This record gives sequence, C-alpha cells and structure tokens, in this order.
Amino acid sequence: MAERARRPHRPAPHADLTALIDAAGGSMPQSRAEIASATAAVLVRVGREPSGDDDRFVSLADRVGLDTLAELWRDADPVSLPGALWALYLLRQWCRSSAEEIGRLWRAGEPVAAADAVVAGVADYVDVESVTRVADDVLTGAYRGDFAVALERAAALFRVIAAGRRELAVDGEHGRAELDLAGRNERAAGDLAAAARLWRDGRLR
Repeated sequence: MAERARRPHRPAPHADLTALIDAAGGSMPQSRAEIASATAAVLVRVGREPSGDDDRFVSLADRVGLDTLAELWRDADPVSLPGALWALYLLRQWCRSSAEEIGRLWRAGEPVAAADAVVAGVADYVDVESVTRVADDVLTGAYRGDFAVALERAAALFRVIAAGRRELAVDGEHGRAELDLAGRNERAAGDLAAAARLWRDGRLR
C-alpha cells in the first residue's frame, strides 16, 4: 500500500470502488491481489443485481479513470475475474479510441474468421458506431446476461482482429510488429475463453 501513498491524486477514484465494497458488506483488504479480487467480485455481484444500473458499471472506466482500473487489475492473472474484467474494460476503451482502426482490421479478418465474427456480434456494416456499440454490448452482457458468453464474445472479437492483422501484415518491420500484435490479441482471446470456462464451472476468482 506504500506505493498508493506516494500517489495522492488517486484517492478520489478509488473511493468510488471502496464504497462498492463497503455497500456489499465487505472490508478493504490489504494486499494488491486481495484488492483486485475483492473489487472484481463486488462489481460483478452488485452489477448483476436486478436493481443494478447497467450504465454505471459499463461506464466505470469513464468515471474513475482507466488508470485506476489498471492499478487495481492490470497485474492480475489474465485467467481470473479481475484479469477478465480488466480485459473487457480495456477492450471497450480501445474500441472507443481506435474504432476506425478496429473496423479496418475487422473487415480484413472477418472473411477468414467468419465463425468468430458471428460470435462477436458486430453489425454487418462495420463502422465507428458499430465498433463502439459492440464493446458496450459486451460489458452490458457481463452484468445483465451470461457472463461467460460476454467473455466469449470478447475473445471472438480479439480473434477476428488478430486475423485481420495477419491478413494486412506486409513485409518489413511494420509487418513483424503487426504479427506480434496479432499474437498478443490471440493470447488475450485464449485467456478470455479460459476464463469463460472457469466461470461456467463456478471457479473463476
């Protein structure tokens, strides 16, 4: 916790997450791993309650800052509840900030990853709006639908994007960089798919 004490600009965003833990009857744990697990578990539990406010949880990163969520969850095991939530919020931010790029990669990857394209559920006409909307839909599904399905949709989206990178990669340094990013996208997809399986088994923590 000493690291947090050296960063006084963080308390206000963290207070929002601390309030969620307190409201759920818990207490703020001490270790970073405990904080990651506790905040993720409370967000999913409270967010999935019938009286929950979908937009409040979908737009969490907008309110508390993506850096705050990164400090909480980025170092978590990718195949864990905080790791999976971090991937979903990071995907949403990426879709909002780089929608045109993702649309270009999607159009290149969709023909060679058609099954994944169907699972991801992006509109037939891929534009900035549809890319932004699918990321919101995935997070909404995490709180209002089948959490495993939401993870599988995100995994499928990453796989289509990876396919697009491979299709568009050219010779040279830029092409090698794109292939490296494709590999990272595929690893993210694999982690999300594994997390979905654990959720269905009741073992995602």
